[in-house]
Amino acid sequence: MNTVAAPHAGPKGRLIGQLYVQVLLGIAAGVTVGIVWPAFGAQLEWIAKLFVSLVKMIIAPVIFLTIVTGIGALTQVSEVGRVAGRAMAYFFAVSSLALVIGLIVANIVQPGAGMNVDPSTLDASAVAGYATQAEKSTITGFILDIVPTTVLSALTDGSVLQVLLVAVLFGVALAMVGEVGKPVLAFAESLSIVVFKLVAIVMRIAPLGAFAAMAFTIGRYGVGTLLNLGQLVATFYLTSAFFVVVILGLIARAAGFSLFGLLRYLREELLLVLGTSSSEPALPGLMNKMERAGVAKPVVGIVVPTGYSFNLDGTNIYMTLAALFIAQATGVELSWGQQFALLGVAMISSKGAAGVTGAGFITLAATLSIMPSVPVAGIALILGVDRFMSECRAITNFIGNAVATIVIARWEGDLDNDRLQAVLKNPKTTIDDDWPSERELTQSAPID
Repeated sequence: MNTVAAPHAGPKGRLIGQLYVQVLLGIAAGVTVGIVWPAFGAQLEWIAKLFVSLVKMIIAPVIFLTIVTGIGALTQVSEVGRVAGRAMAYFFAVSSLALVIGLIVANIVQPGAGMNVDPSTLDASAVAGYATQAEKSTITGFILDIVPTTVLSALTDGSVLQVLLVAVLFGVALAMVGEVGKPVLAFAESLSIVVFKLVAIVMRIAPLGAFAAMAFTIGRYGVGTLLNLGQLVATFYLTSAFFVVVILGLIARAAGFSLFGLLRYLREELLLVLGTSSSEPALPGLMNKMERAGVAKPVVGIVVPTGYSFNLDGTNIYMTLAALFIAQATGVELSWGQQFALLGVAMISSKGAAGVTGAGFITLAATLSIMPSVPVAGIALILGVDRFMSECRAITNFIGNAVATIVIARWEGDLDNDRLQAVLKNPKTTIDDDWPSERELTQSAPID
C-alpha cells in the first residue's frame, strides 16, 4: 500500500510559497494601493478582468471533463437523475431559508429606517441597465437558454448550465454504449489531467489578479463610501456570517464534518473569491478539492456547477435585506402580506437570473419591478457599496456550494468519509490513489 505523508514543515520562509499566503499579500497590497494611490488603483481593473477571463476560459472544459469521466464510468445511469433531484431539493430548501433570514433581519435591524429619501430625487438612469437586464431574466427565457445552439457552442459561449447539459447527456450516452465507449472515456480521463495542470498554471497569477481587483475596488469606489451606508453593509456581513456559522455549521455537523475544517481546507479558494469579488475563479479549485476530499466524481460534476447557478445563499440574503432597506429608506411601509409576496417573487426571480453576470443586482431589480410599492430606482441608493457587498455574497455562495456538495454526496453514499476527515484535519496531506484508512493515515502523518 502507498503511504501518505505530510510535507516537511521547513523554514518559515517557505510560507511565502503557499498560494493562499500569496493571495493574502496581494489583497493587502491592493488595499494599500487603492487607499494611497486611488487613481492608479482604479486603472488596474483590466488586470483583474484578464485573470478572471483566463479562469473562465478553462471552466467549461473542467466541468465537461469532470462530468463526462464521472458519469461515463457509472454502471447505473439512473444515479444521475437521483443526484440532480436531491441537489435541487437541497438548493431550494437552503436558499429559501436564506431569503427568510434576510427578511427577518431587515425587520429587526431596520438599516434603512430614518433616511427619509424622496424617491423622485433618485437617479433612475444609474440603474437603467440593471432594470433592462432584469426584464429579460424570465423563467421561460432562462430555460430556453440552457439548450445551446450546437454541442460545441456550449463549450465556447461560457454558459455553465449549457456545458452541464451537454456534459450530462454525453456522459450518459458514453455509459450506455459500454465497451465501445471505453477508449473515449480513457481519452477524457487523460485529457482531464492536462486540463487540471492548466488550472494550476493559471492559478500562479491569482495573487496578481487579487491585487488588481482589490486596488480597483478601493481606488474606484473609496473606503469612504462605506461610511454612508455602513449600517446596511455591516448588517449584511453579520447576517451572512450568522448564516454560514450557524445554519451551514449545523448542516455540516449533521452531515458529520467540521465546517471550520472545510473552510481551512478551502482557504486558497476563499481568499481568491475575496480578492476578486467573484466565486467563478474558484470553481475549478473547488471541483478538484471536493474530489480530492473523497466526493465521488459524478456528484462533484453535477452538484458544483448546478449549485453555482441555483444555490446562491449570499445573493438571496442580499435580495430580501436590500429590498427592505430600500423600502425603509424611501418611507414605504410594507405589510406582512406584502413582505411574504416579496419573498415569493424573490424565490422565482432568483432562479430566472441564475448564471447571469451581476445576478445580485439584476435579481433585486427584477424583484422590485414586480413589487410596485417599492421604487426600482431605489437600488441607486446601494450602487456605491454594492461592490463591497459582492465580496460577501460571493464567499457565502461559495461556502454554501462546498457544504452542499459534501452533504449530497453523503446522502448518496458516494463519500469516502475517512478521506474527507483526513484532509479536513490536515489540508497538506498528500493523497495517493491507494487510499489508507483514517487510522493508518493518522499514524503515518502528523496532524497540524
